[in-house]
Amino acid sequence: MGDKANTHPGAAGRATAADHPASVRNVVLVGHSGSGKTTLVEALALTAGAVNRAGRVEDGTAVSDYDEIEHRQQRSVQLSLVPVTWDGYKINILDTPGYADFVGELRAGLRAADAALFVVSASDGVDGSTRMVWEECAEVGMPRAIVVTHLESARADFDTMTRICAEAFGADDPDAVLPLYLPLHGEPGPDGHAPVTGLIGLLSQRLFDYSSGAREEAEPVDGQLPLIEEARNRLIEGIIAESEDETLMDRYLGGEEIDFKTLVQDLERAVARGAFFPVLAAAPAAEGARQGLGTVELLELVTGGFPTPLERAAPAVTTPDGAAREVRACDPDGPLVAEVVKTASDPYVGRVSLVRVFSGTLRPDETVHVSGHGLTDRGHEDHDVDERVGALSAPFGKQQRALTHCIAGDLACVAKLNRAETGDTLSAKDDPLLMQPWQMPDPLLPLAIQAHSKADEDKLSQGLGRLVAEDPTMRLEQNQHTHQVVLWCLGEAHADVALERLRSRYGVQVDVVPHQVSLRETFAARSAGRGRHVKQSGGHGQYAICEIEVEPLPNGSGIEFVDKVVGGAVPRQFIPSVEKGVRAQAARGVAAGHPLIDVRITLLDGKAHSVDSSDAAFQTAGALALREAAAEARIHLLEPVAEVTVMVGDDYVGAVMSDLSGRRGRVVGTEQTSGGRTLVRAEVPEMEIGRYAVDLRSLSHGTARFQRSYARHEPMPPQIAERMRERTWEAS
Repeated sequence: MGDKANTHPGAAGRATAADHPASVRNVVLVGHSGSGKTTLVEALALTAGAVNRAGRVEDGTAVSDYDEIEHRQQRSVQLSLVPVTWDGYKINILDTPGYADFVGELRAGLRAADAALFVVSASDGVDGSTRMVWEECAEVGMPRAIVVTHLESARADFDTMTRICAEAFGADDPDAVLPLYLPLHGEPGPDGHAPVTGLIGLLSQRLFDYSSGAREEAEPVDGQLPLIEEARNRLIEGIIAESEDETLMDRYLGGEEIDFKTLVQDLERAVARGAFFPVLAAAPAAEGARQGLGTVELLELVTGGFPTPLERAAPAVTTPDGAAREVRACDPDGPLVAEVVKTASDPYVGRVSLVRVFSGTLRPDETVHVSGHGLTDRGHEDHDVDERVGALSAPFGKQQRALTHCIAGDLACVAKLNRAETGDTLSAKDDPLLMQPWQMPDPLLPLAIQAHSKADEDKLSQGLGRLVAEDPTMRLEQNQHTHQVVLWCLGEAHADVALERLRSRYGVQVDVVPHQVSLRETFAARSAGRGRHVKQSGGHGQYAICEIEVEPLPNGSGIEFVDKVVGGAVPRQFIPSVEKGVRAQAARGVAAGHPLIDVRITLLDGKAHSVDSSDAAFQTAGALALREAAAEARIHLLEPVAEVTVMVGDDYVGAVMSDLSGRRGRVVGTEQTSGGRTLVRAEVPEMEIGRYAVDLRSLSHGTARFQRSYARHEPMPPQIAERMRERTWEAS
């Protein structure tokens, strides 16, 4: 592992297909934007020999610089896979976006990985979003380690950053978050800043010098060992505290010198089971250097301390009809169970799916069964089809290296799965299976769009279908009441990327329009109306008269029609016609063009003609009667109200509650939860929370989350209702 006394890189370079799950490591990089994740991946790939800055040719293939990878990531808004080999192990590095809007990509990375590497900037610290992801990993017991970057910054202080990490990530046990190395500084420059030139291993007490551009091991010089004694003793105590050997602590406290090999083995086991979280340091390689500082130590940690796919329990598996199915975890010879963790469109090869194989072996050109849970509310169909797998490949920048197979525990890109979407399960066509889905965040920022031109309108439906197929965190809504097409996104950056993909990938130009909520109307008091539709112009005429009474009903009652006609004033065959007419008028609205709800309409009397009365005439008379009743009554404009729950840190509870009140919200309760958080429940008009996903993130510095659900429609304040009516009249 990272502090072995003697290490060597062994076989390194570009990754190919793995032959056994024990030789695979799947690690996801987590950290806020600007923490240095992509730069760290570049440094690891360079140290592993997977890229060559000089542009030499390796294995007969032109090796591009890491800029190719960064270009493919499209400015860090997508999950990307970078496979490398180190010391005989295949390491699948999953680089995730640091922007909160792309948490869906992060969740996909967590699903595909077996361990997480949290990247923290020495100059910026730990943000709230990173802490929340740490807690998510803790809930499922995912092994984690921390790497501190940006050590070259003049403000960087590794010791201070280590303490911050222990406070942020070690709430239950700060002694489980400890450094394995301490940085060594060179001579101070003109600005007084002393650059980090190497590391000293706390366990091995060896010096690792990177000043020459490559890692060189040496003996510590006089006076260096006493500087690390306190940190070394604390690290040893932390390792022993997590040891499975219960006698080790007694032996250590009794003065026995614990064997170095025993400490390393206990450290590796504690990291692999998620009980100890080492802190390391890393810095990018200087121009012309072969290795970045700390990259060898990180690769050793990943291969020696992070678990193999064999140690991870597979998600629950069922048949498509819901029957439980036992599948042995990570068996290359078992039934095929693989999951699409990412879907992307390539302009040259079409749809490309990033797949994690949990059981069995996936091979190119075989037919598999695609099963999906379906997210109909987000525009995704429920898949249950057979598809032929295209080529398998390992991505690297713009290049794709063909793979002959992908065993359980490994990841690969699959071409030409035209029906499979993110979250779908791939299994044998004669043994279809379905994996338990992972939780996706709800998109809560509405983006109403319309085609820019007739040509765009023809392509809009297909473009939107492809867009939501790639991104399950996006929801497509065709609102039947407002007649708007709405893309529900996670934030402004998410929305901007969606619009850009529509334009650049699918050639669809759209205009963003104001999002409308579904308003309703109702009667404030009892009213009556008379509908008279009489036309005599020669030939067959029209004759229908009806009298109705309208009264308000409790919320949620809908439209109730009652017949109280006596004496046959309205013939029985025309009473359904009156009902049809008033319901049609109610759907069109009676005041501001919004549907009428929660009223009882009672037909009291009317008149008919033996020749000129008809179904159409009584429908028209019913509509006229309702409009006359509305003209004589006060009409309430109703707005939708949402039940909102906000999970927020205690430090921001006051600000959140004040903000909700400013949105005409009513706080109905609060509840203390674990981790210093409070659950705030409120009822808020939907028209006041259109941008709440963005505003809450700013208000809470990214640490709060909220959910919303429709509660009911209720009367809008008179002054706001009047403004809405004026807008309706201006628009008409």
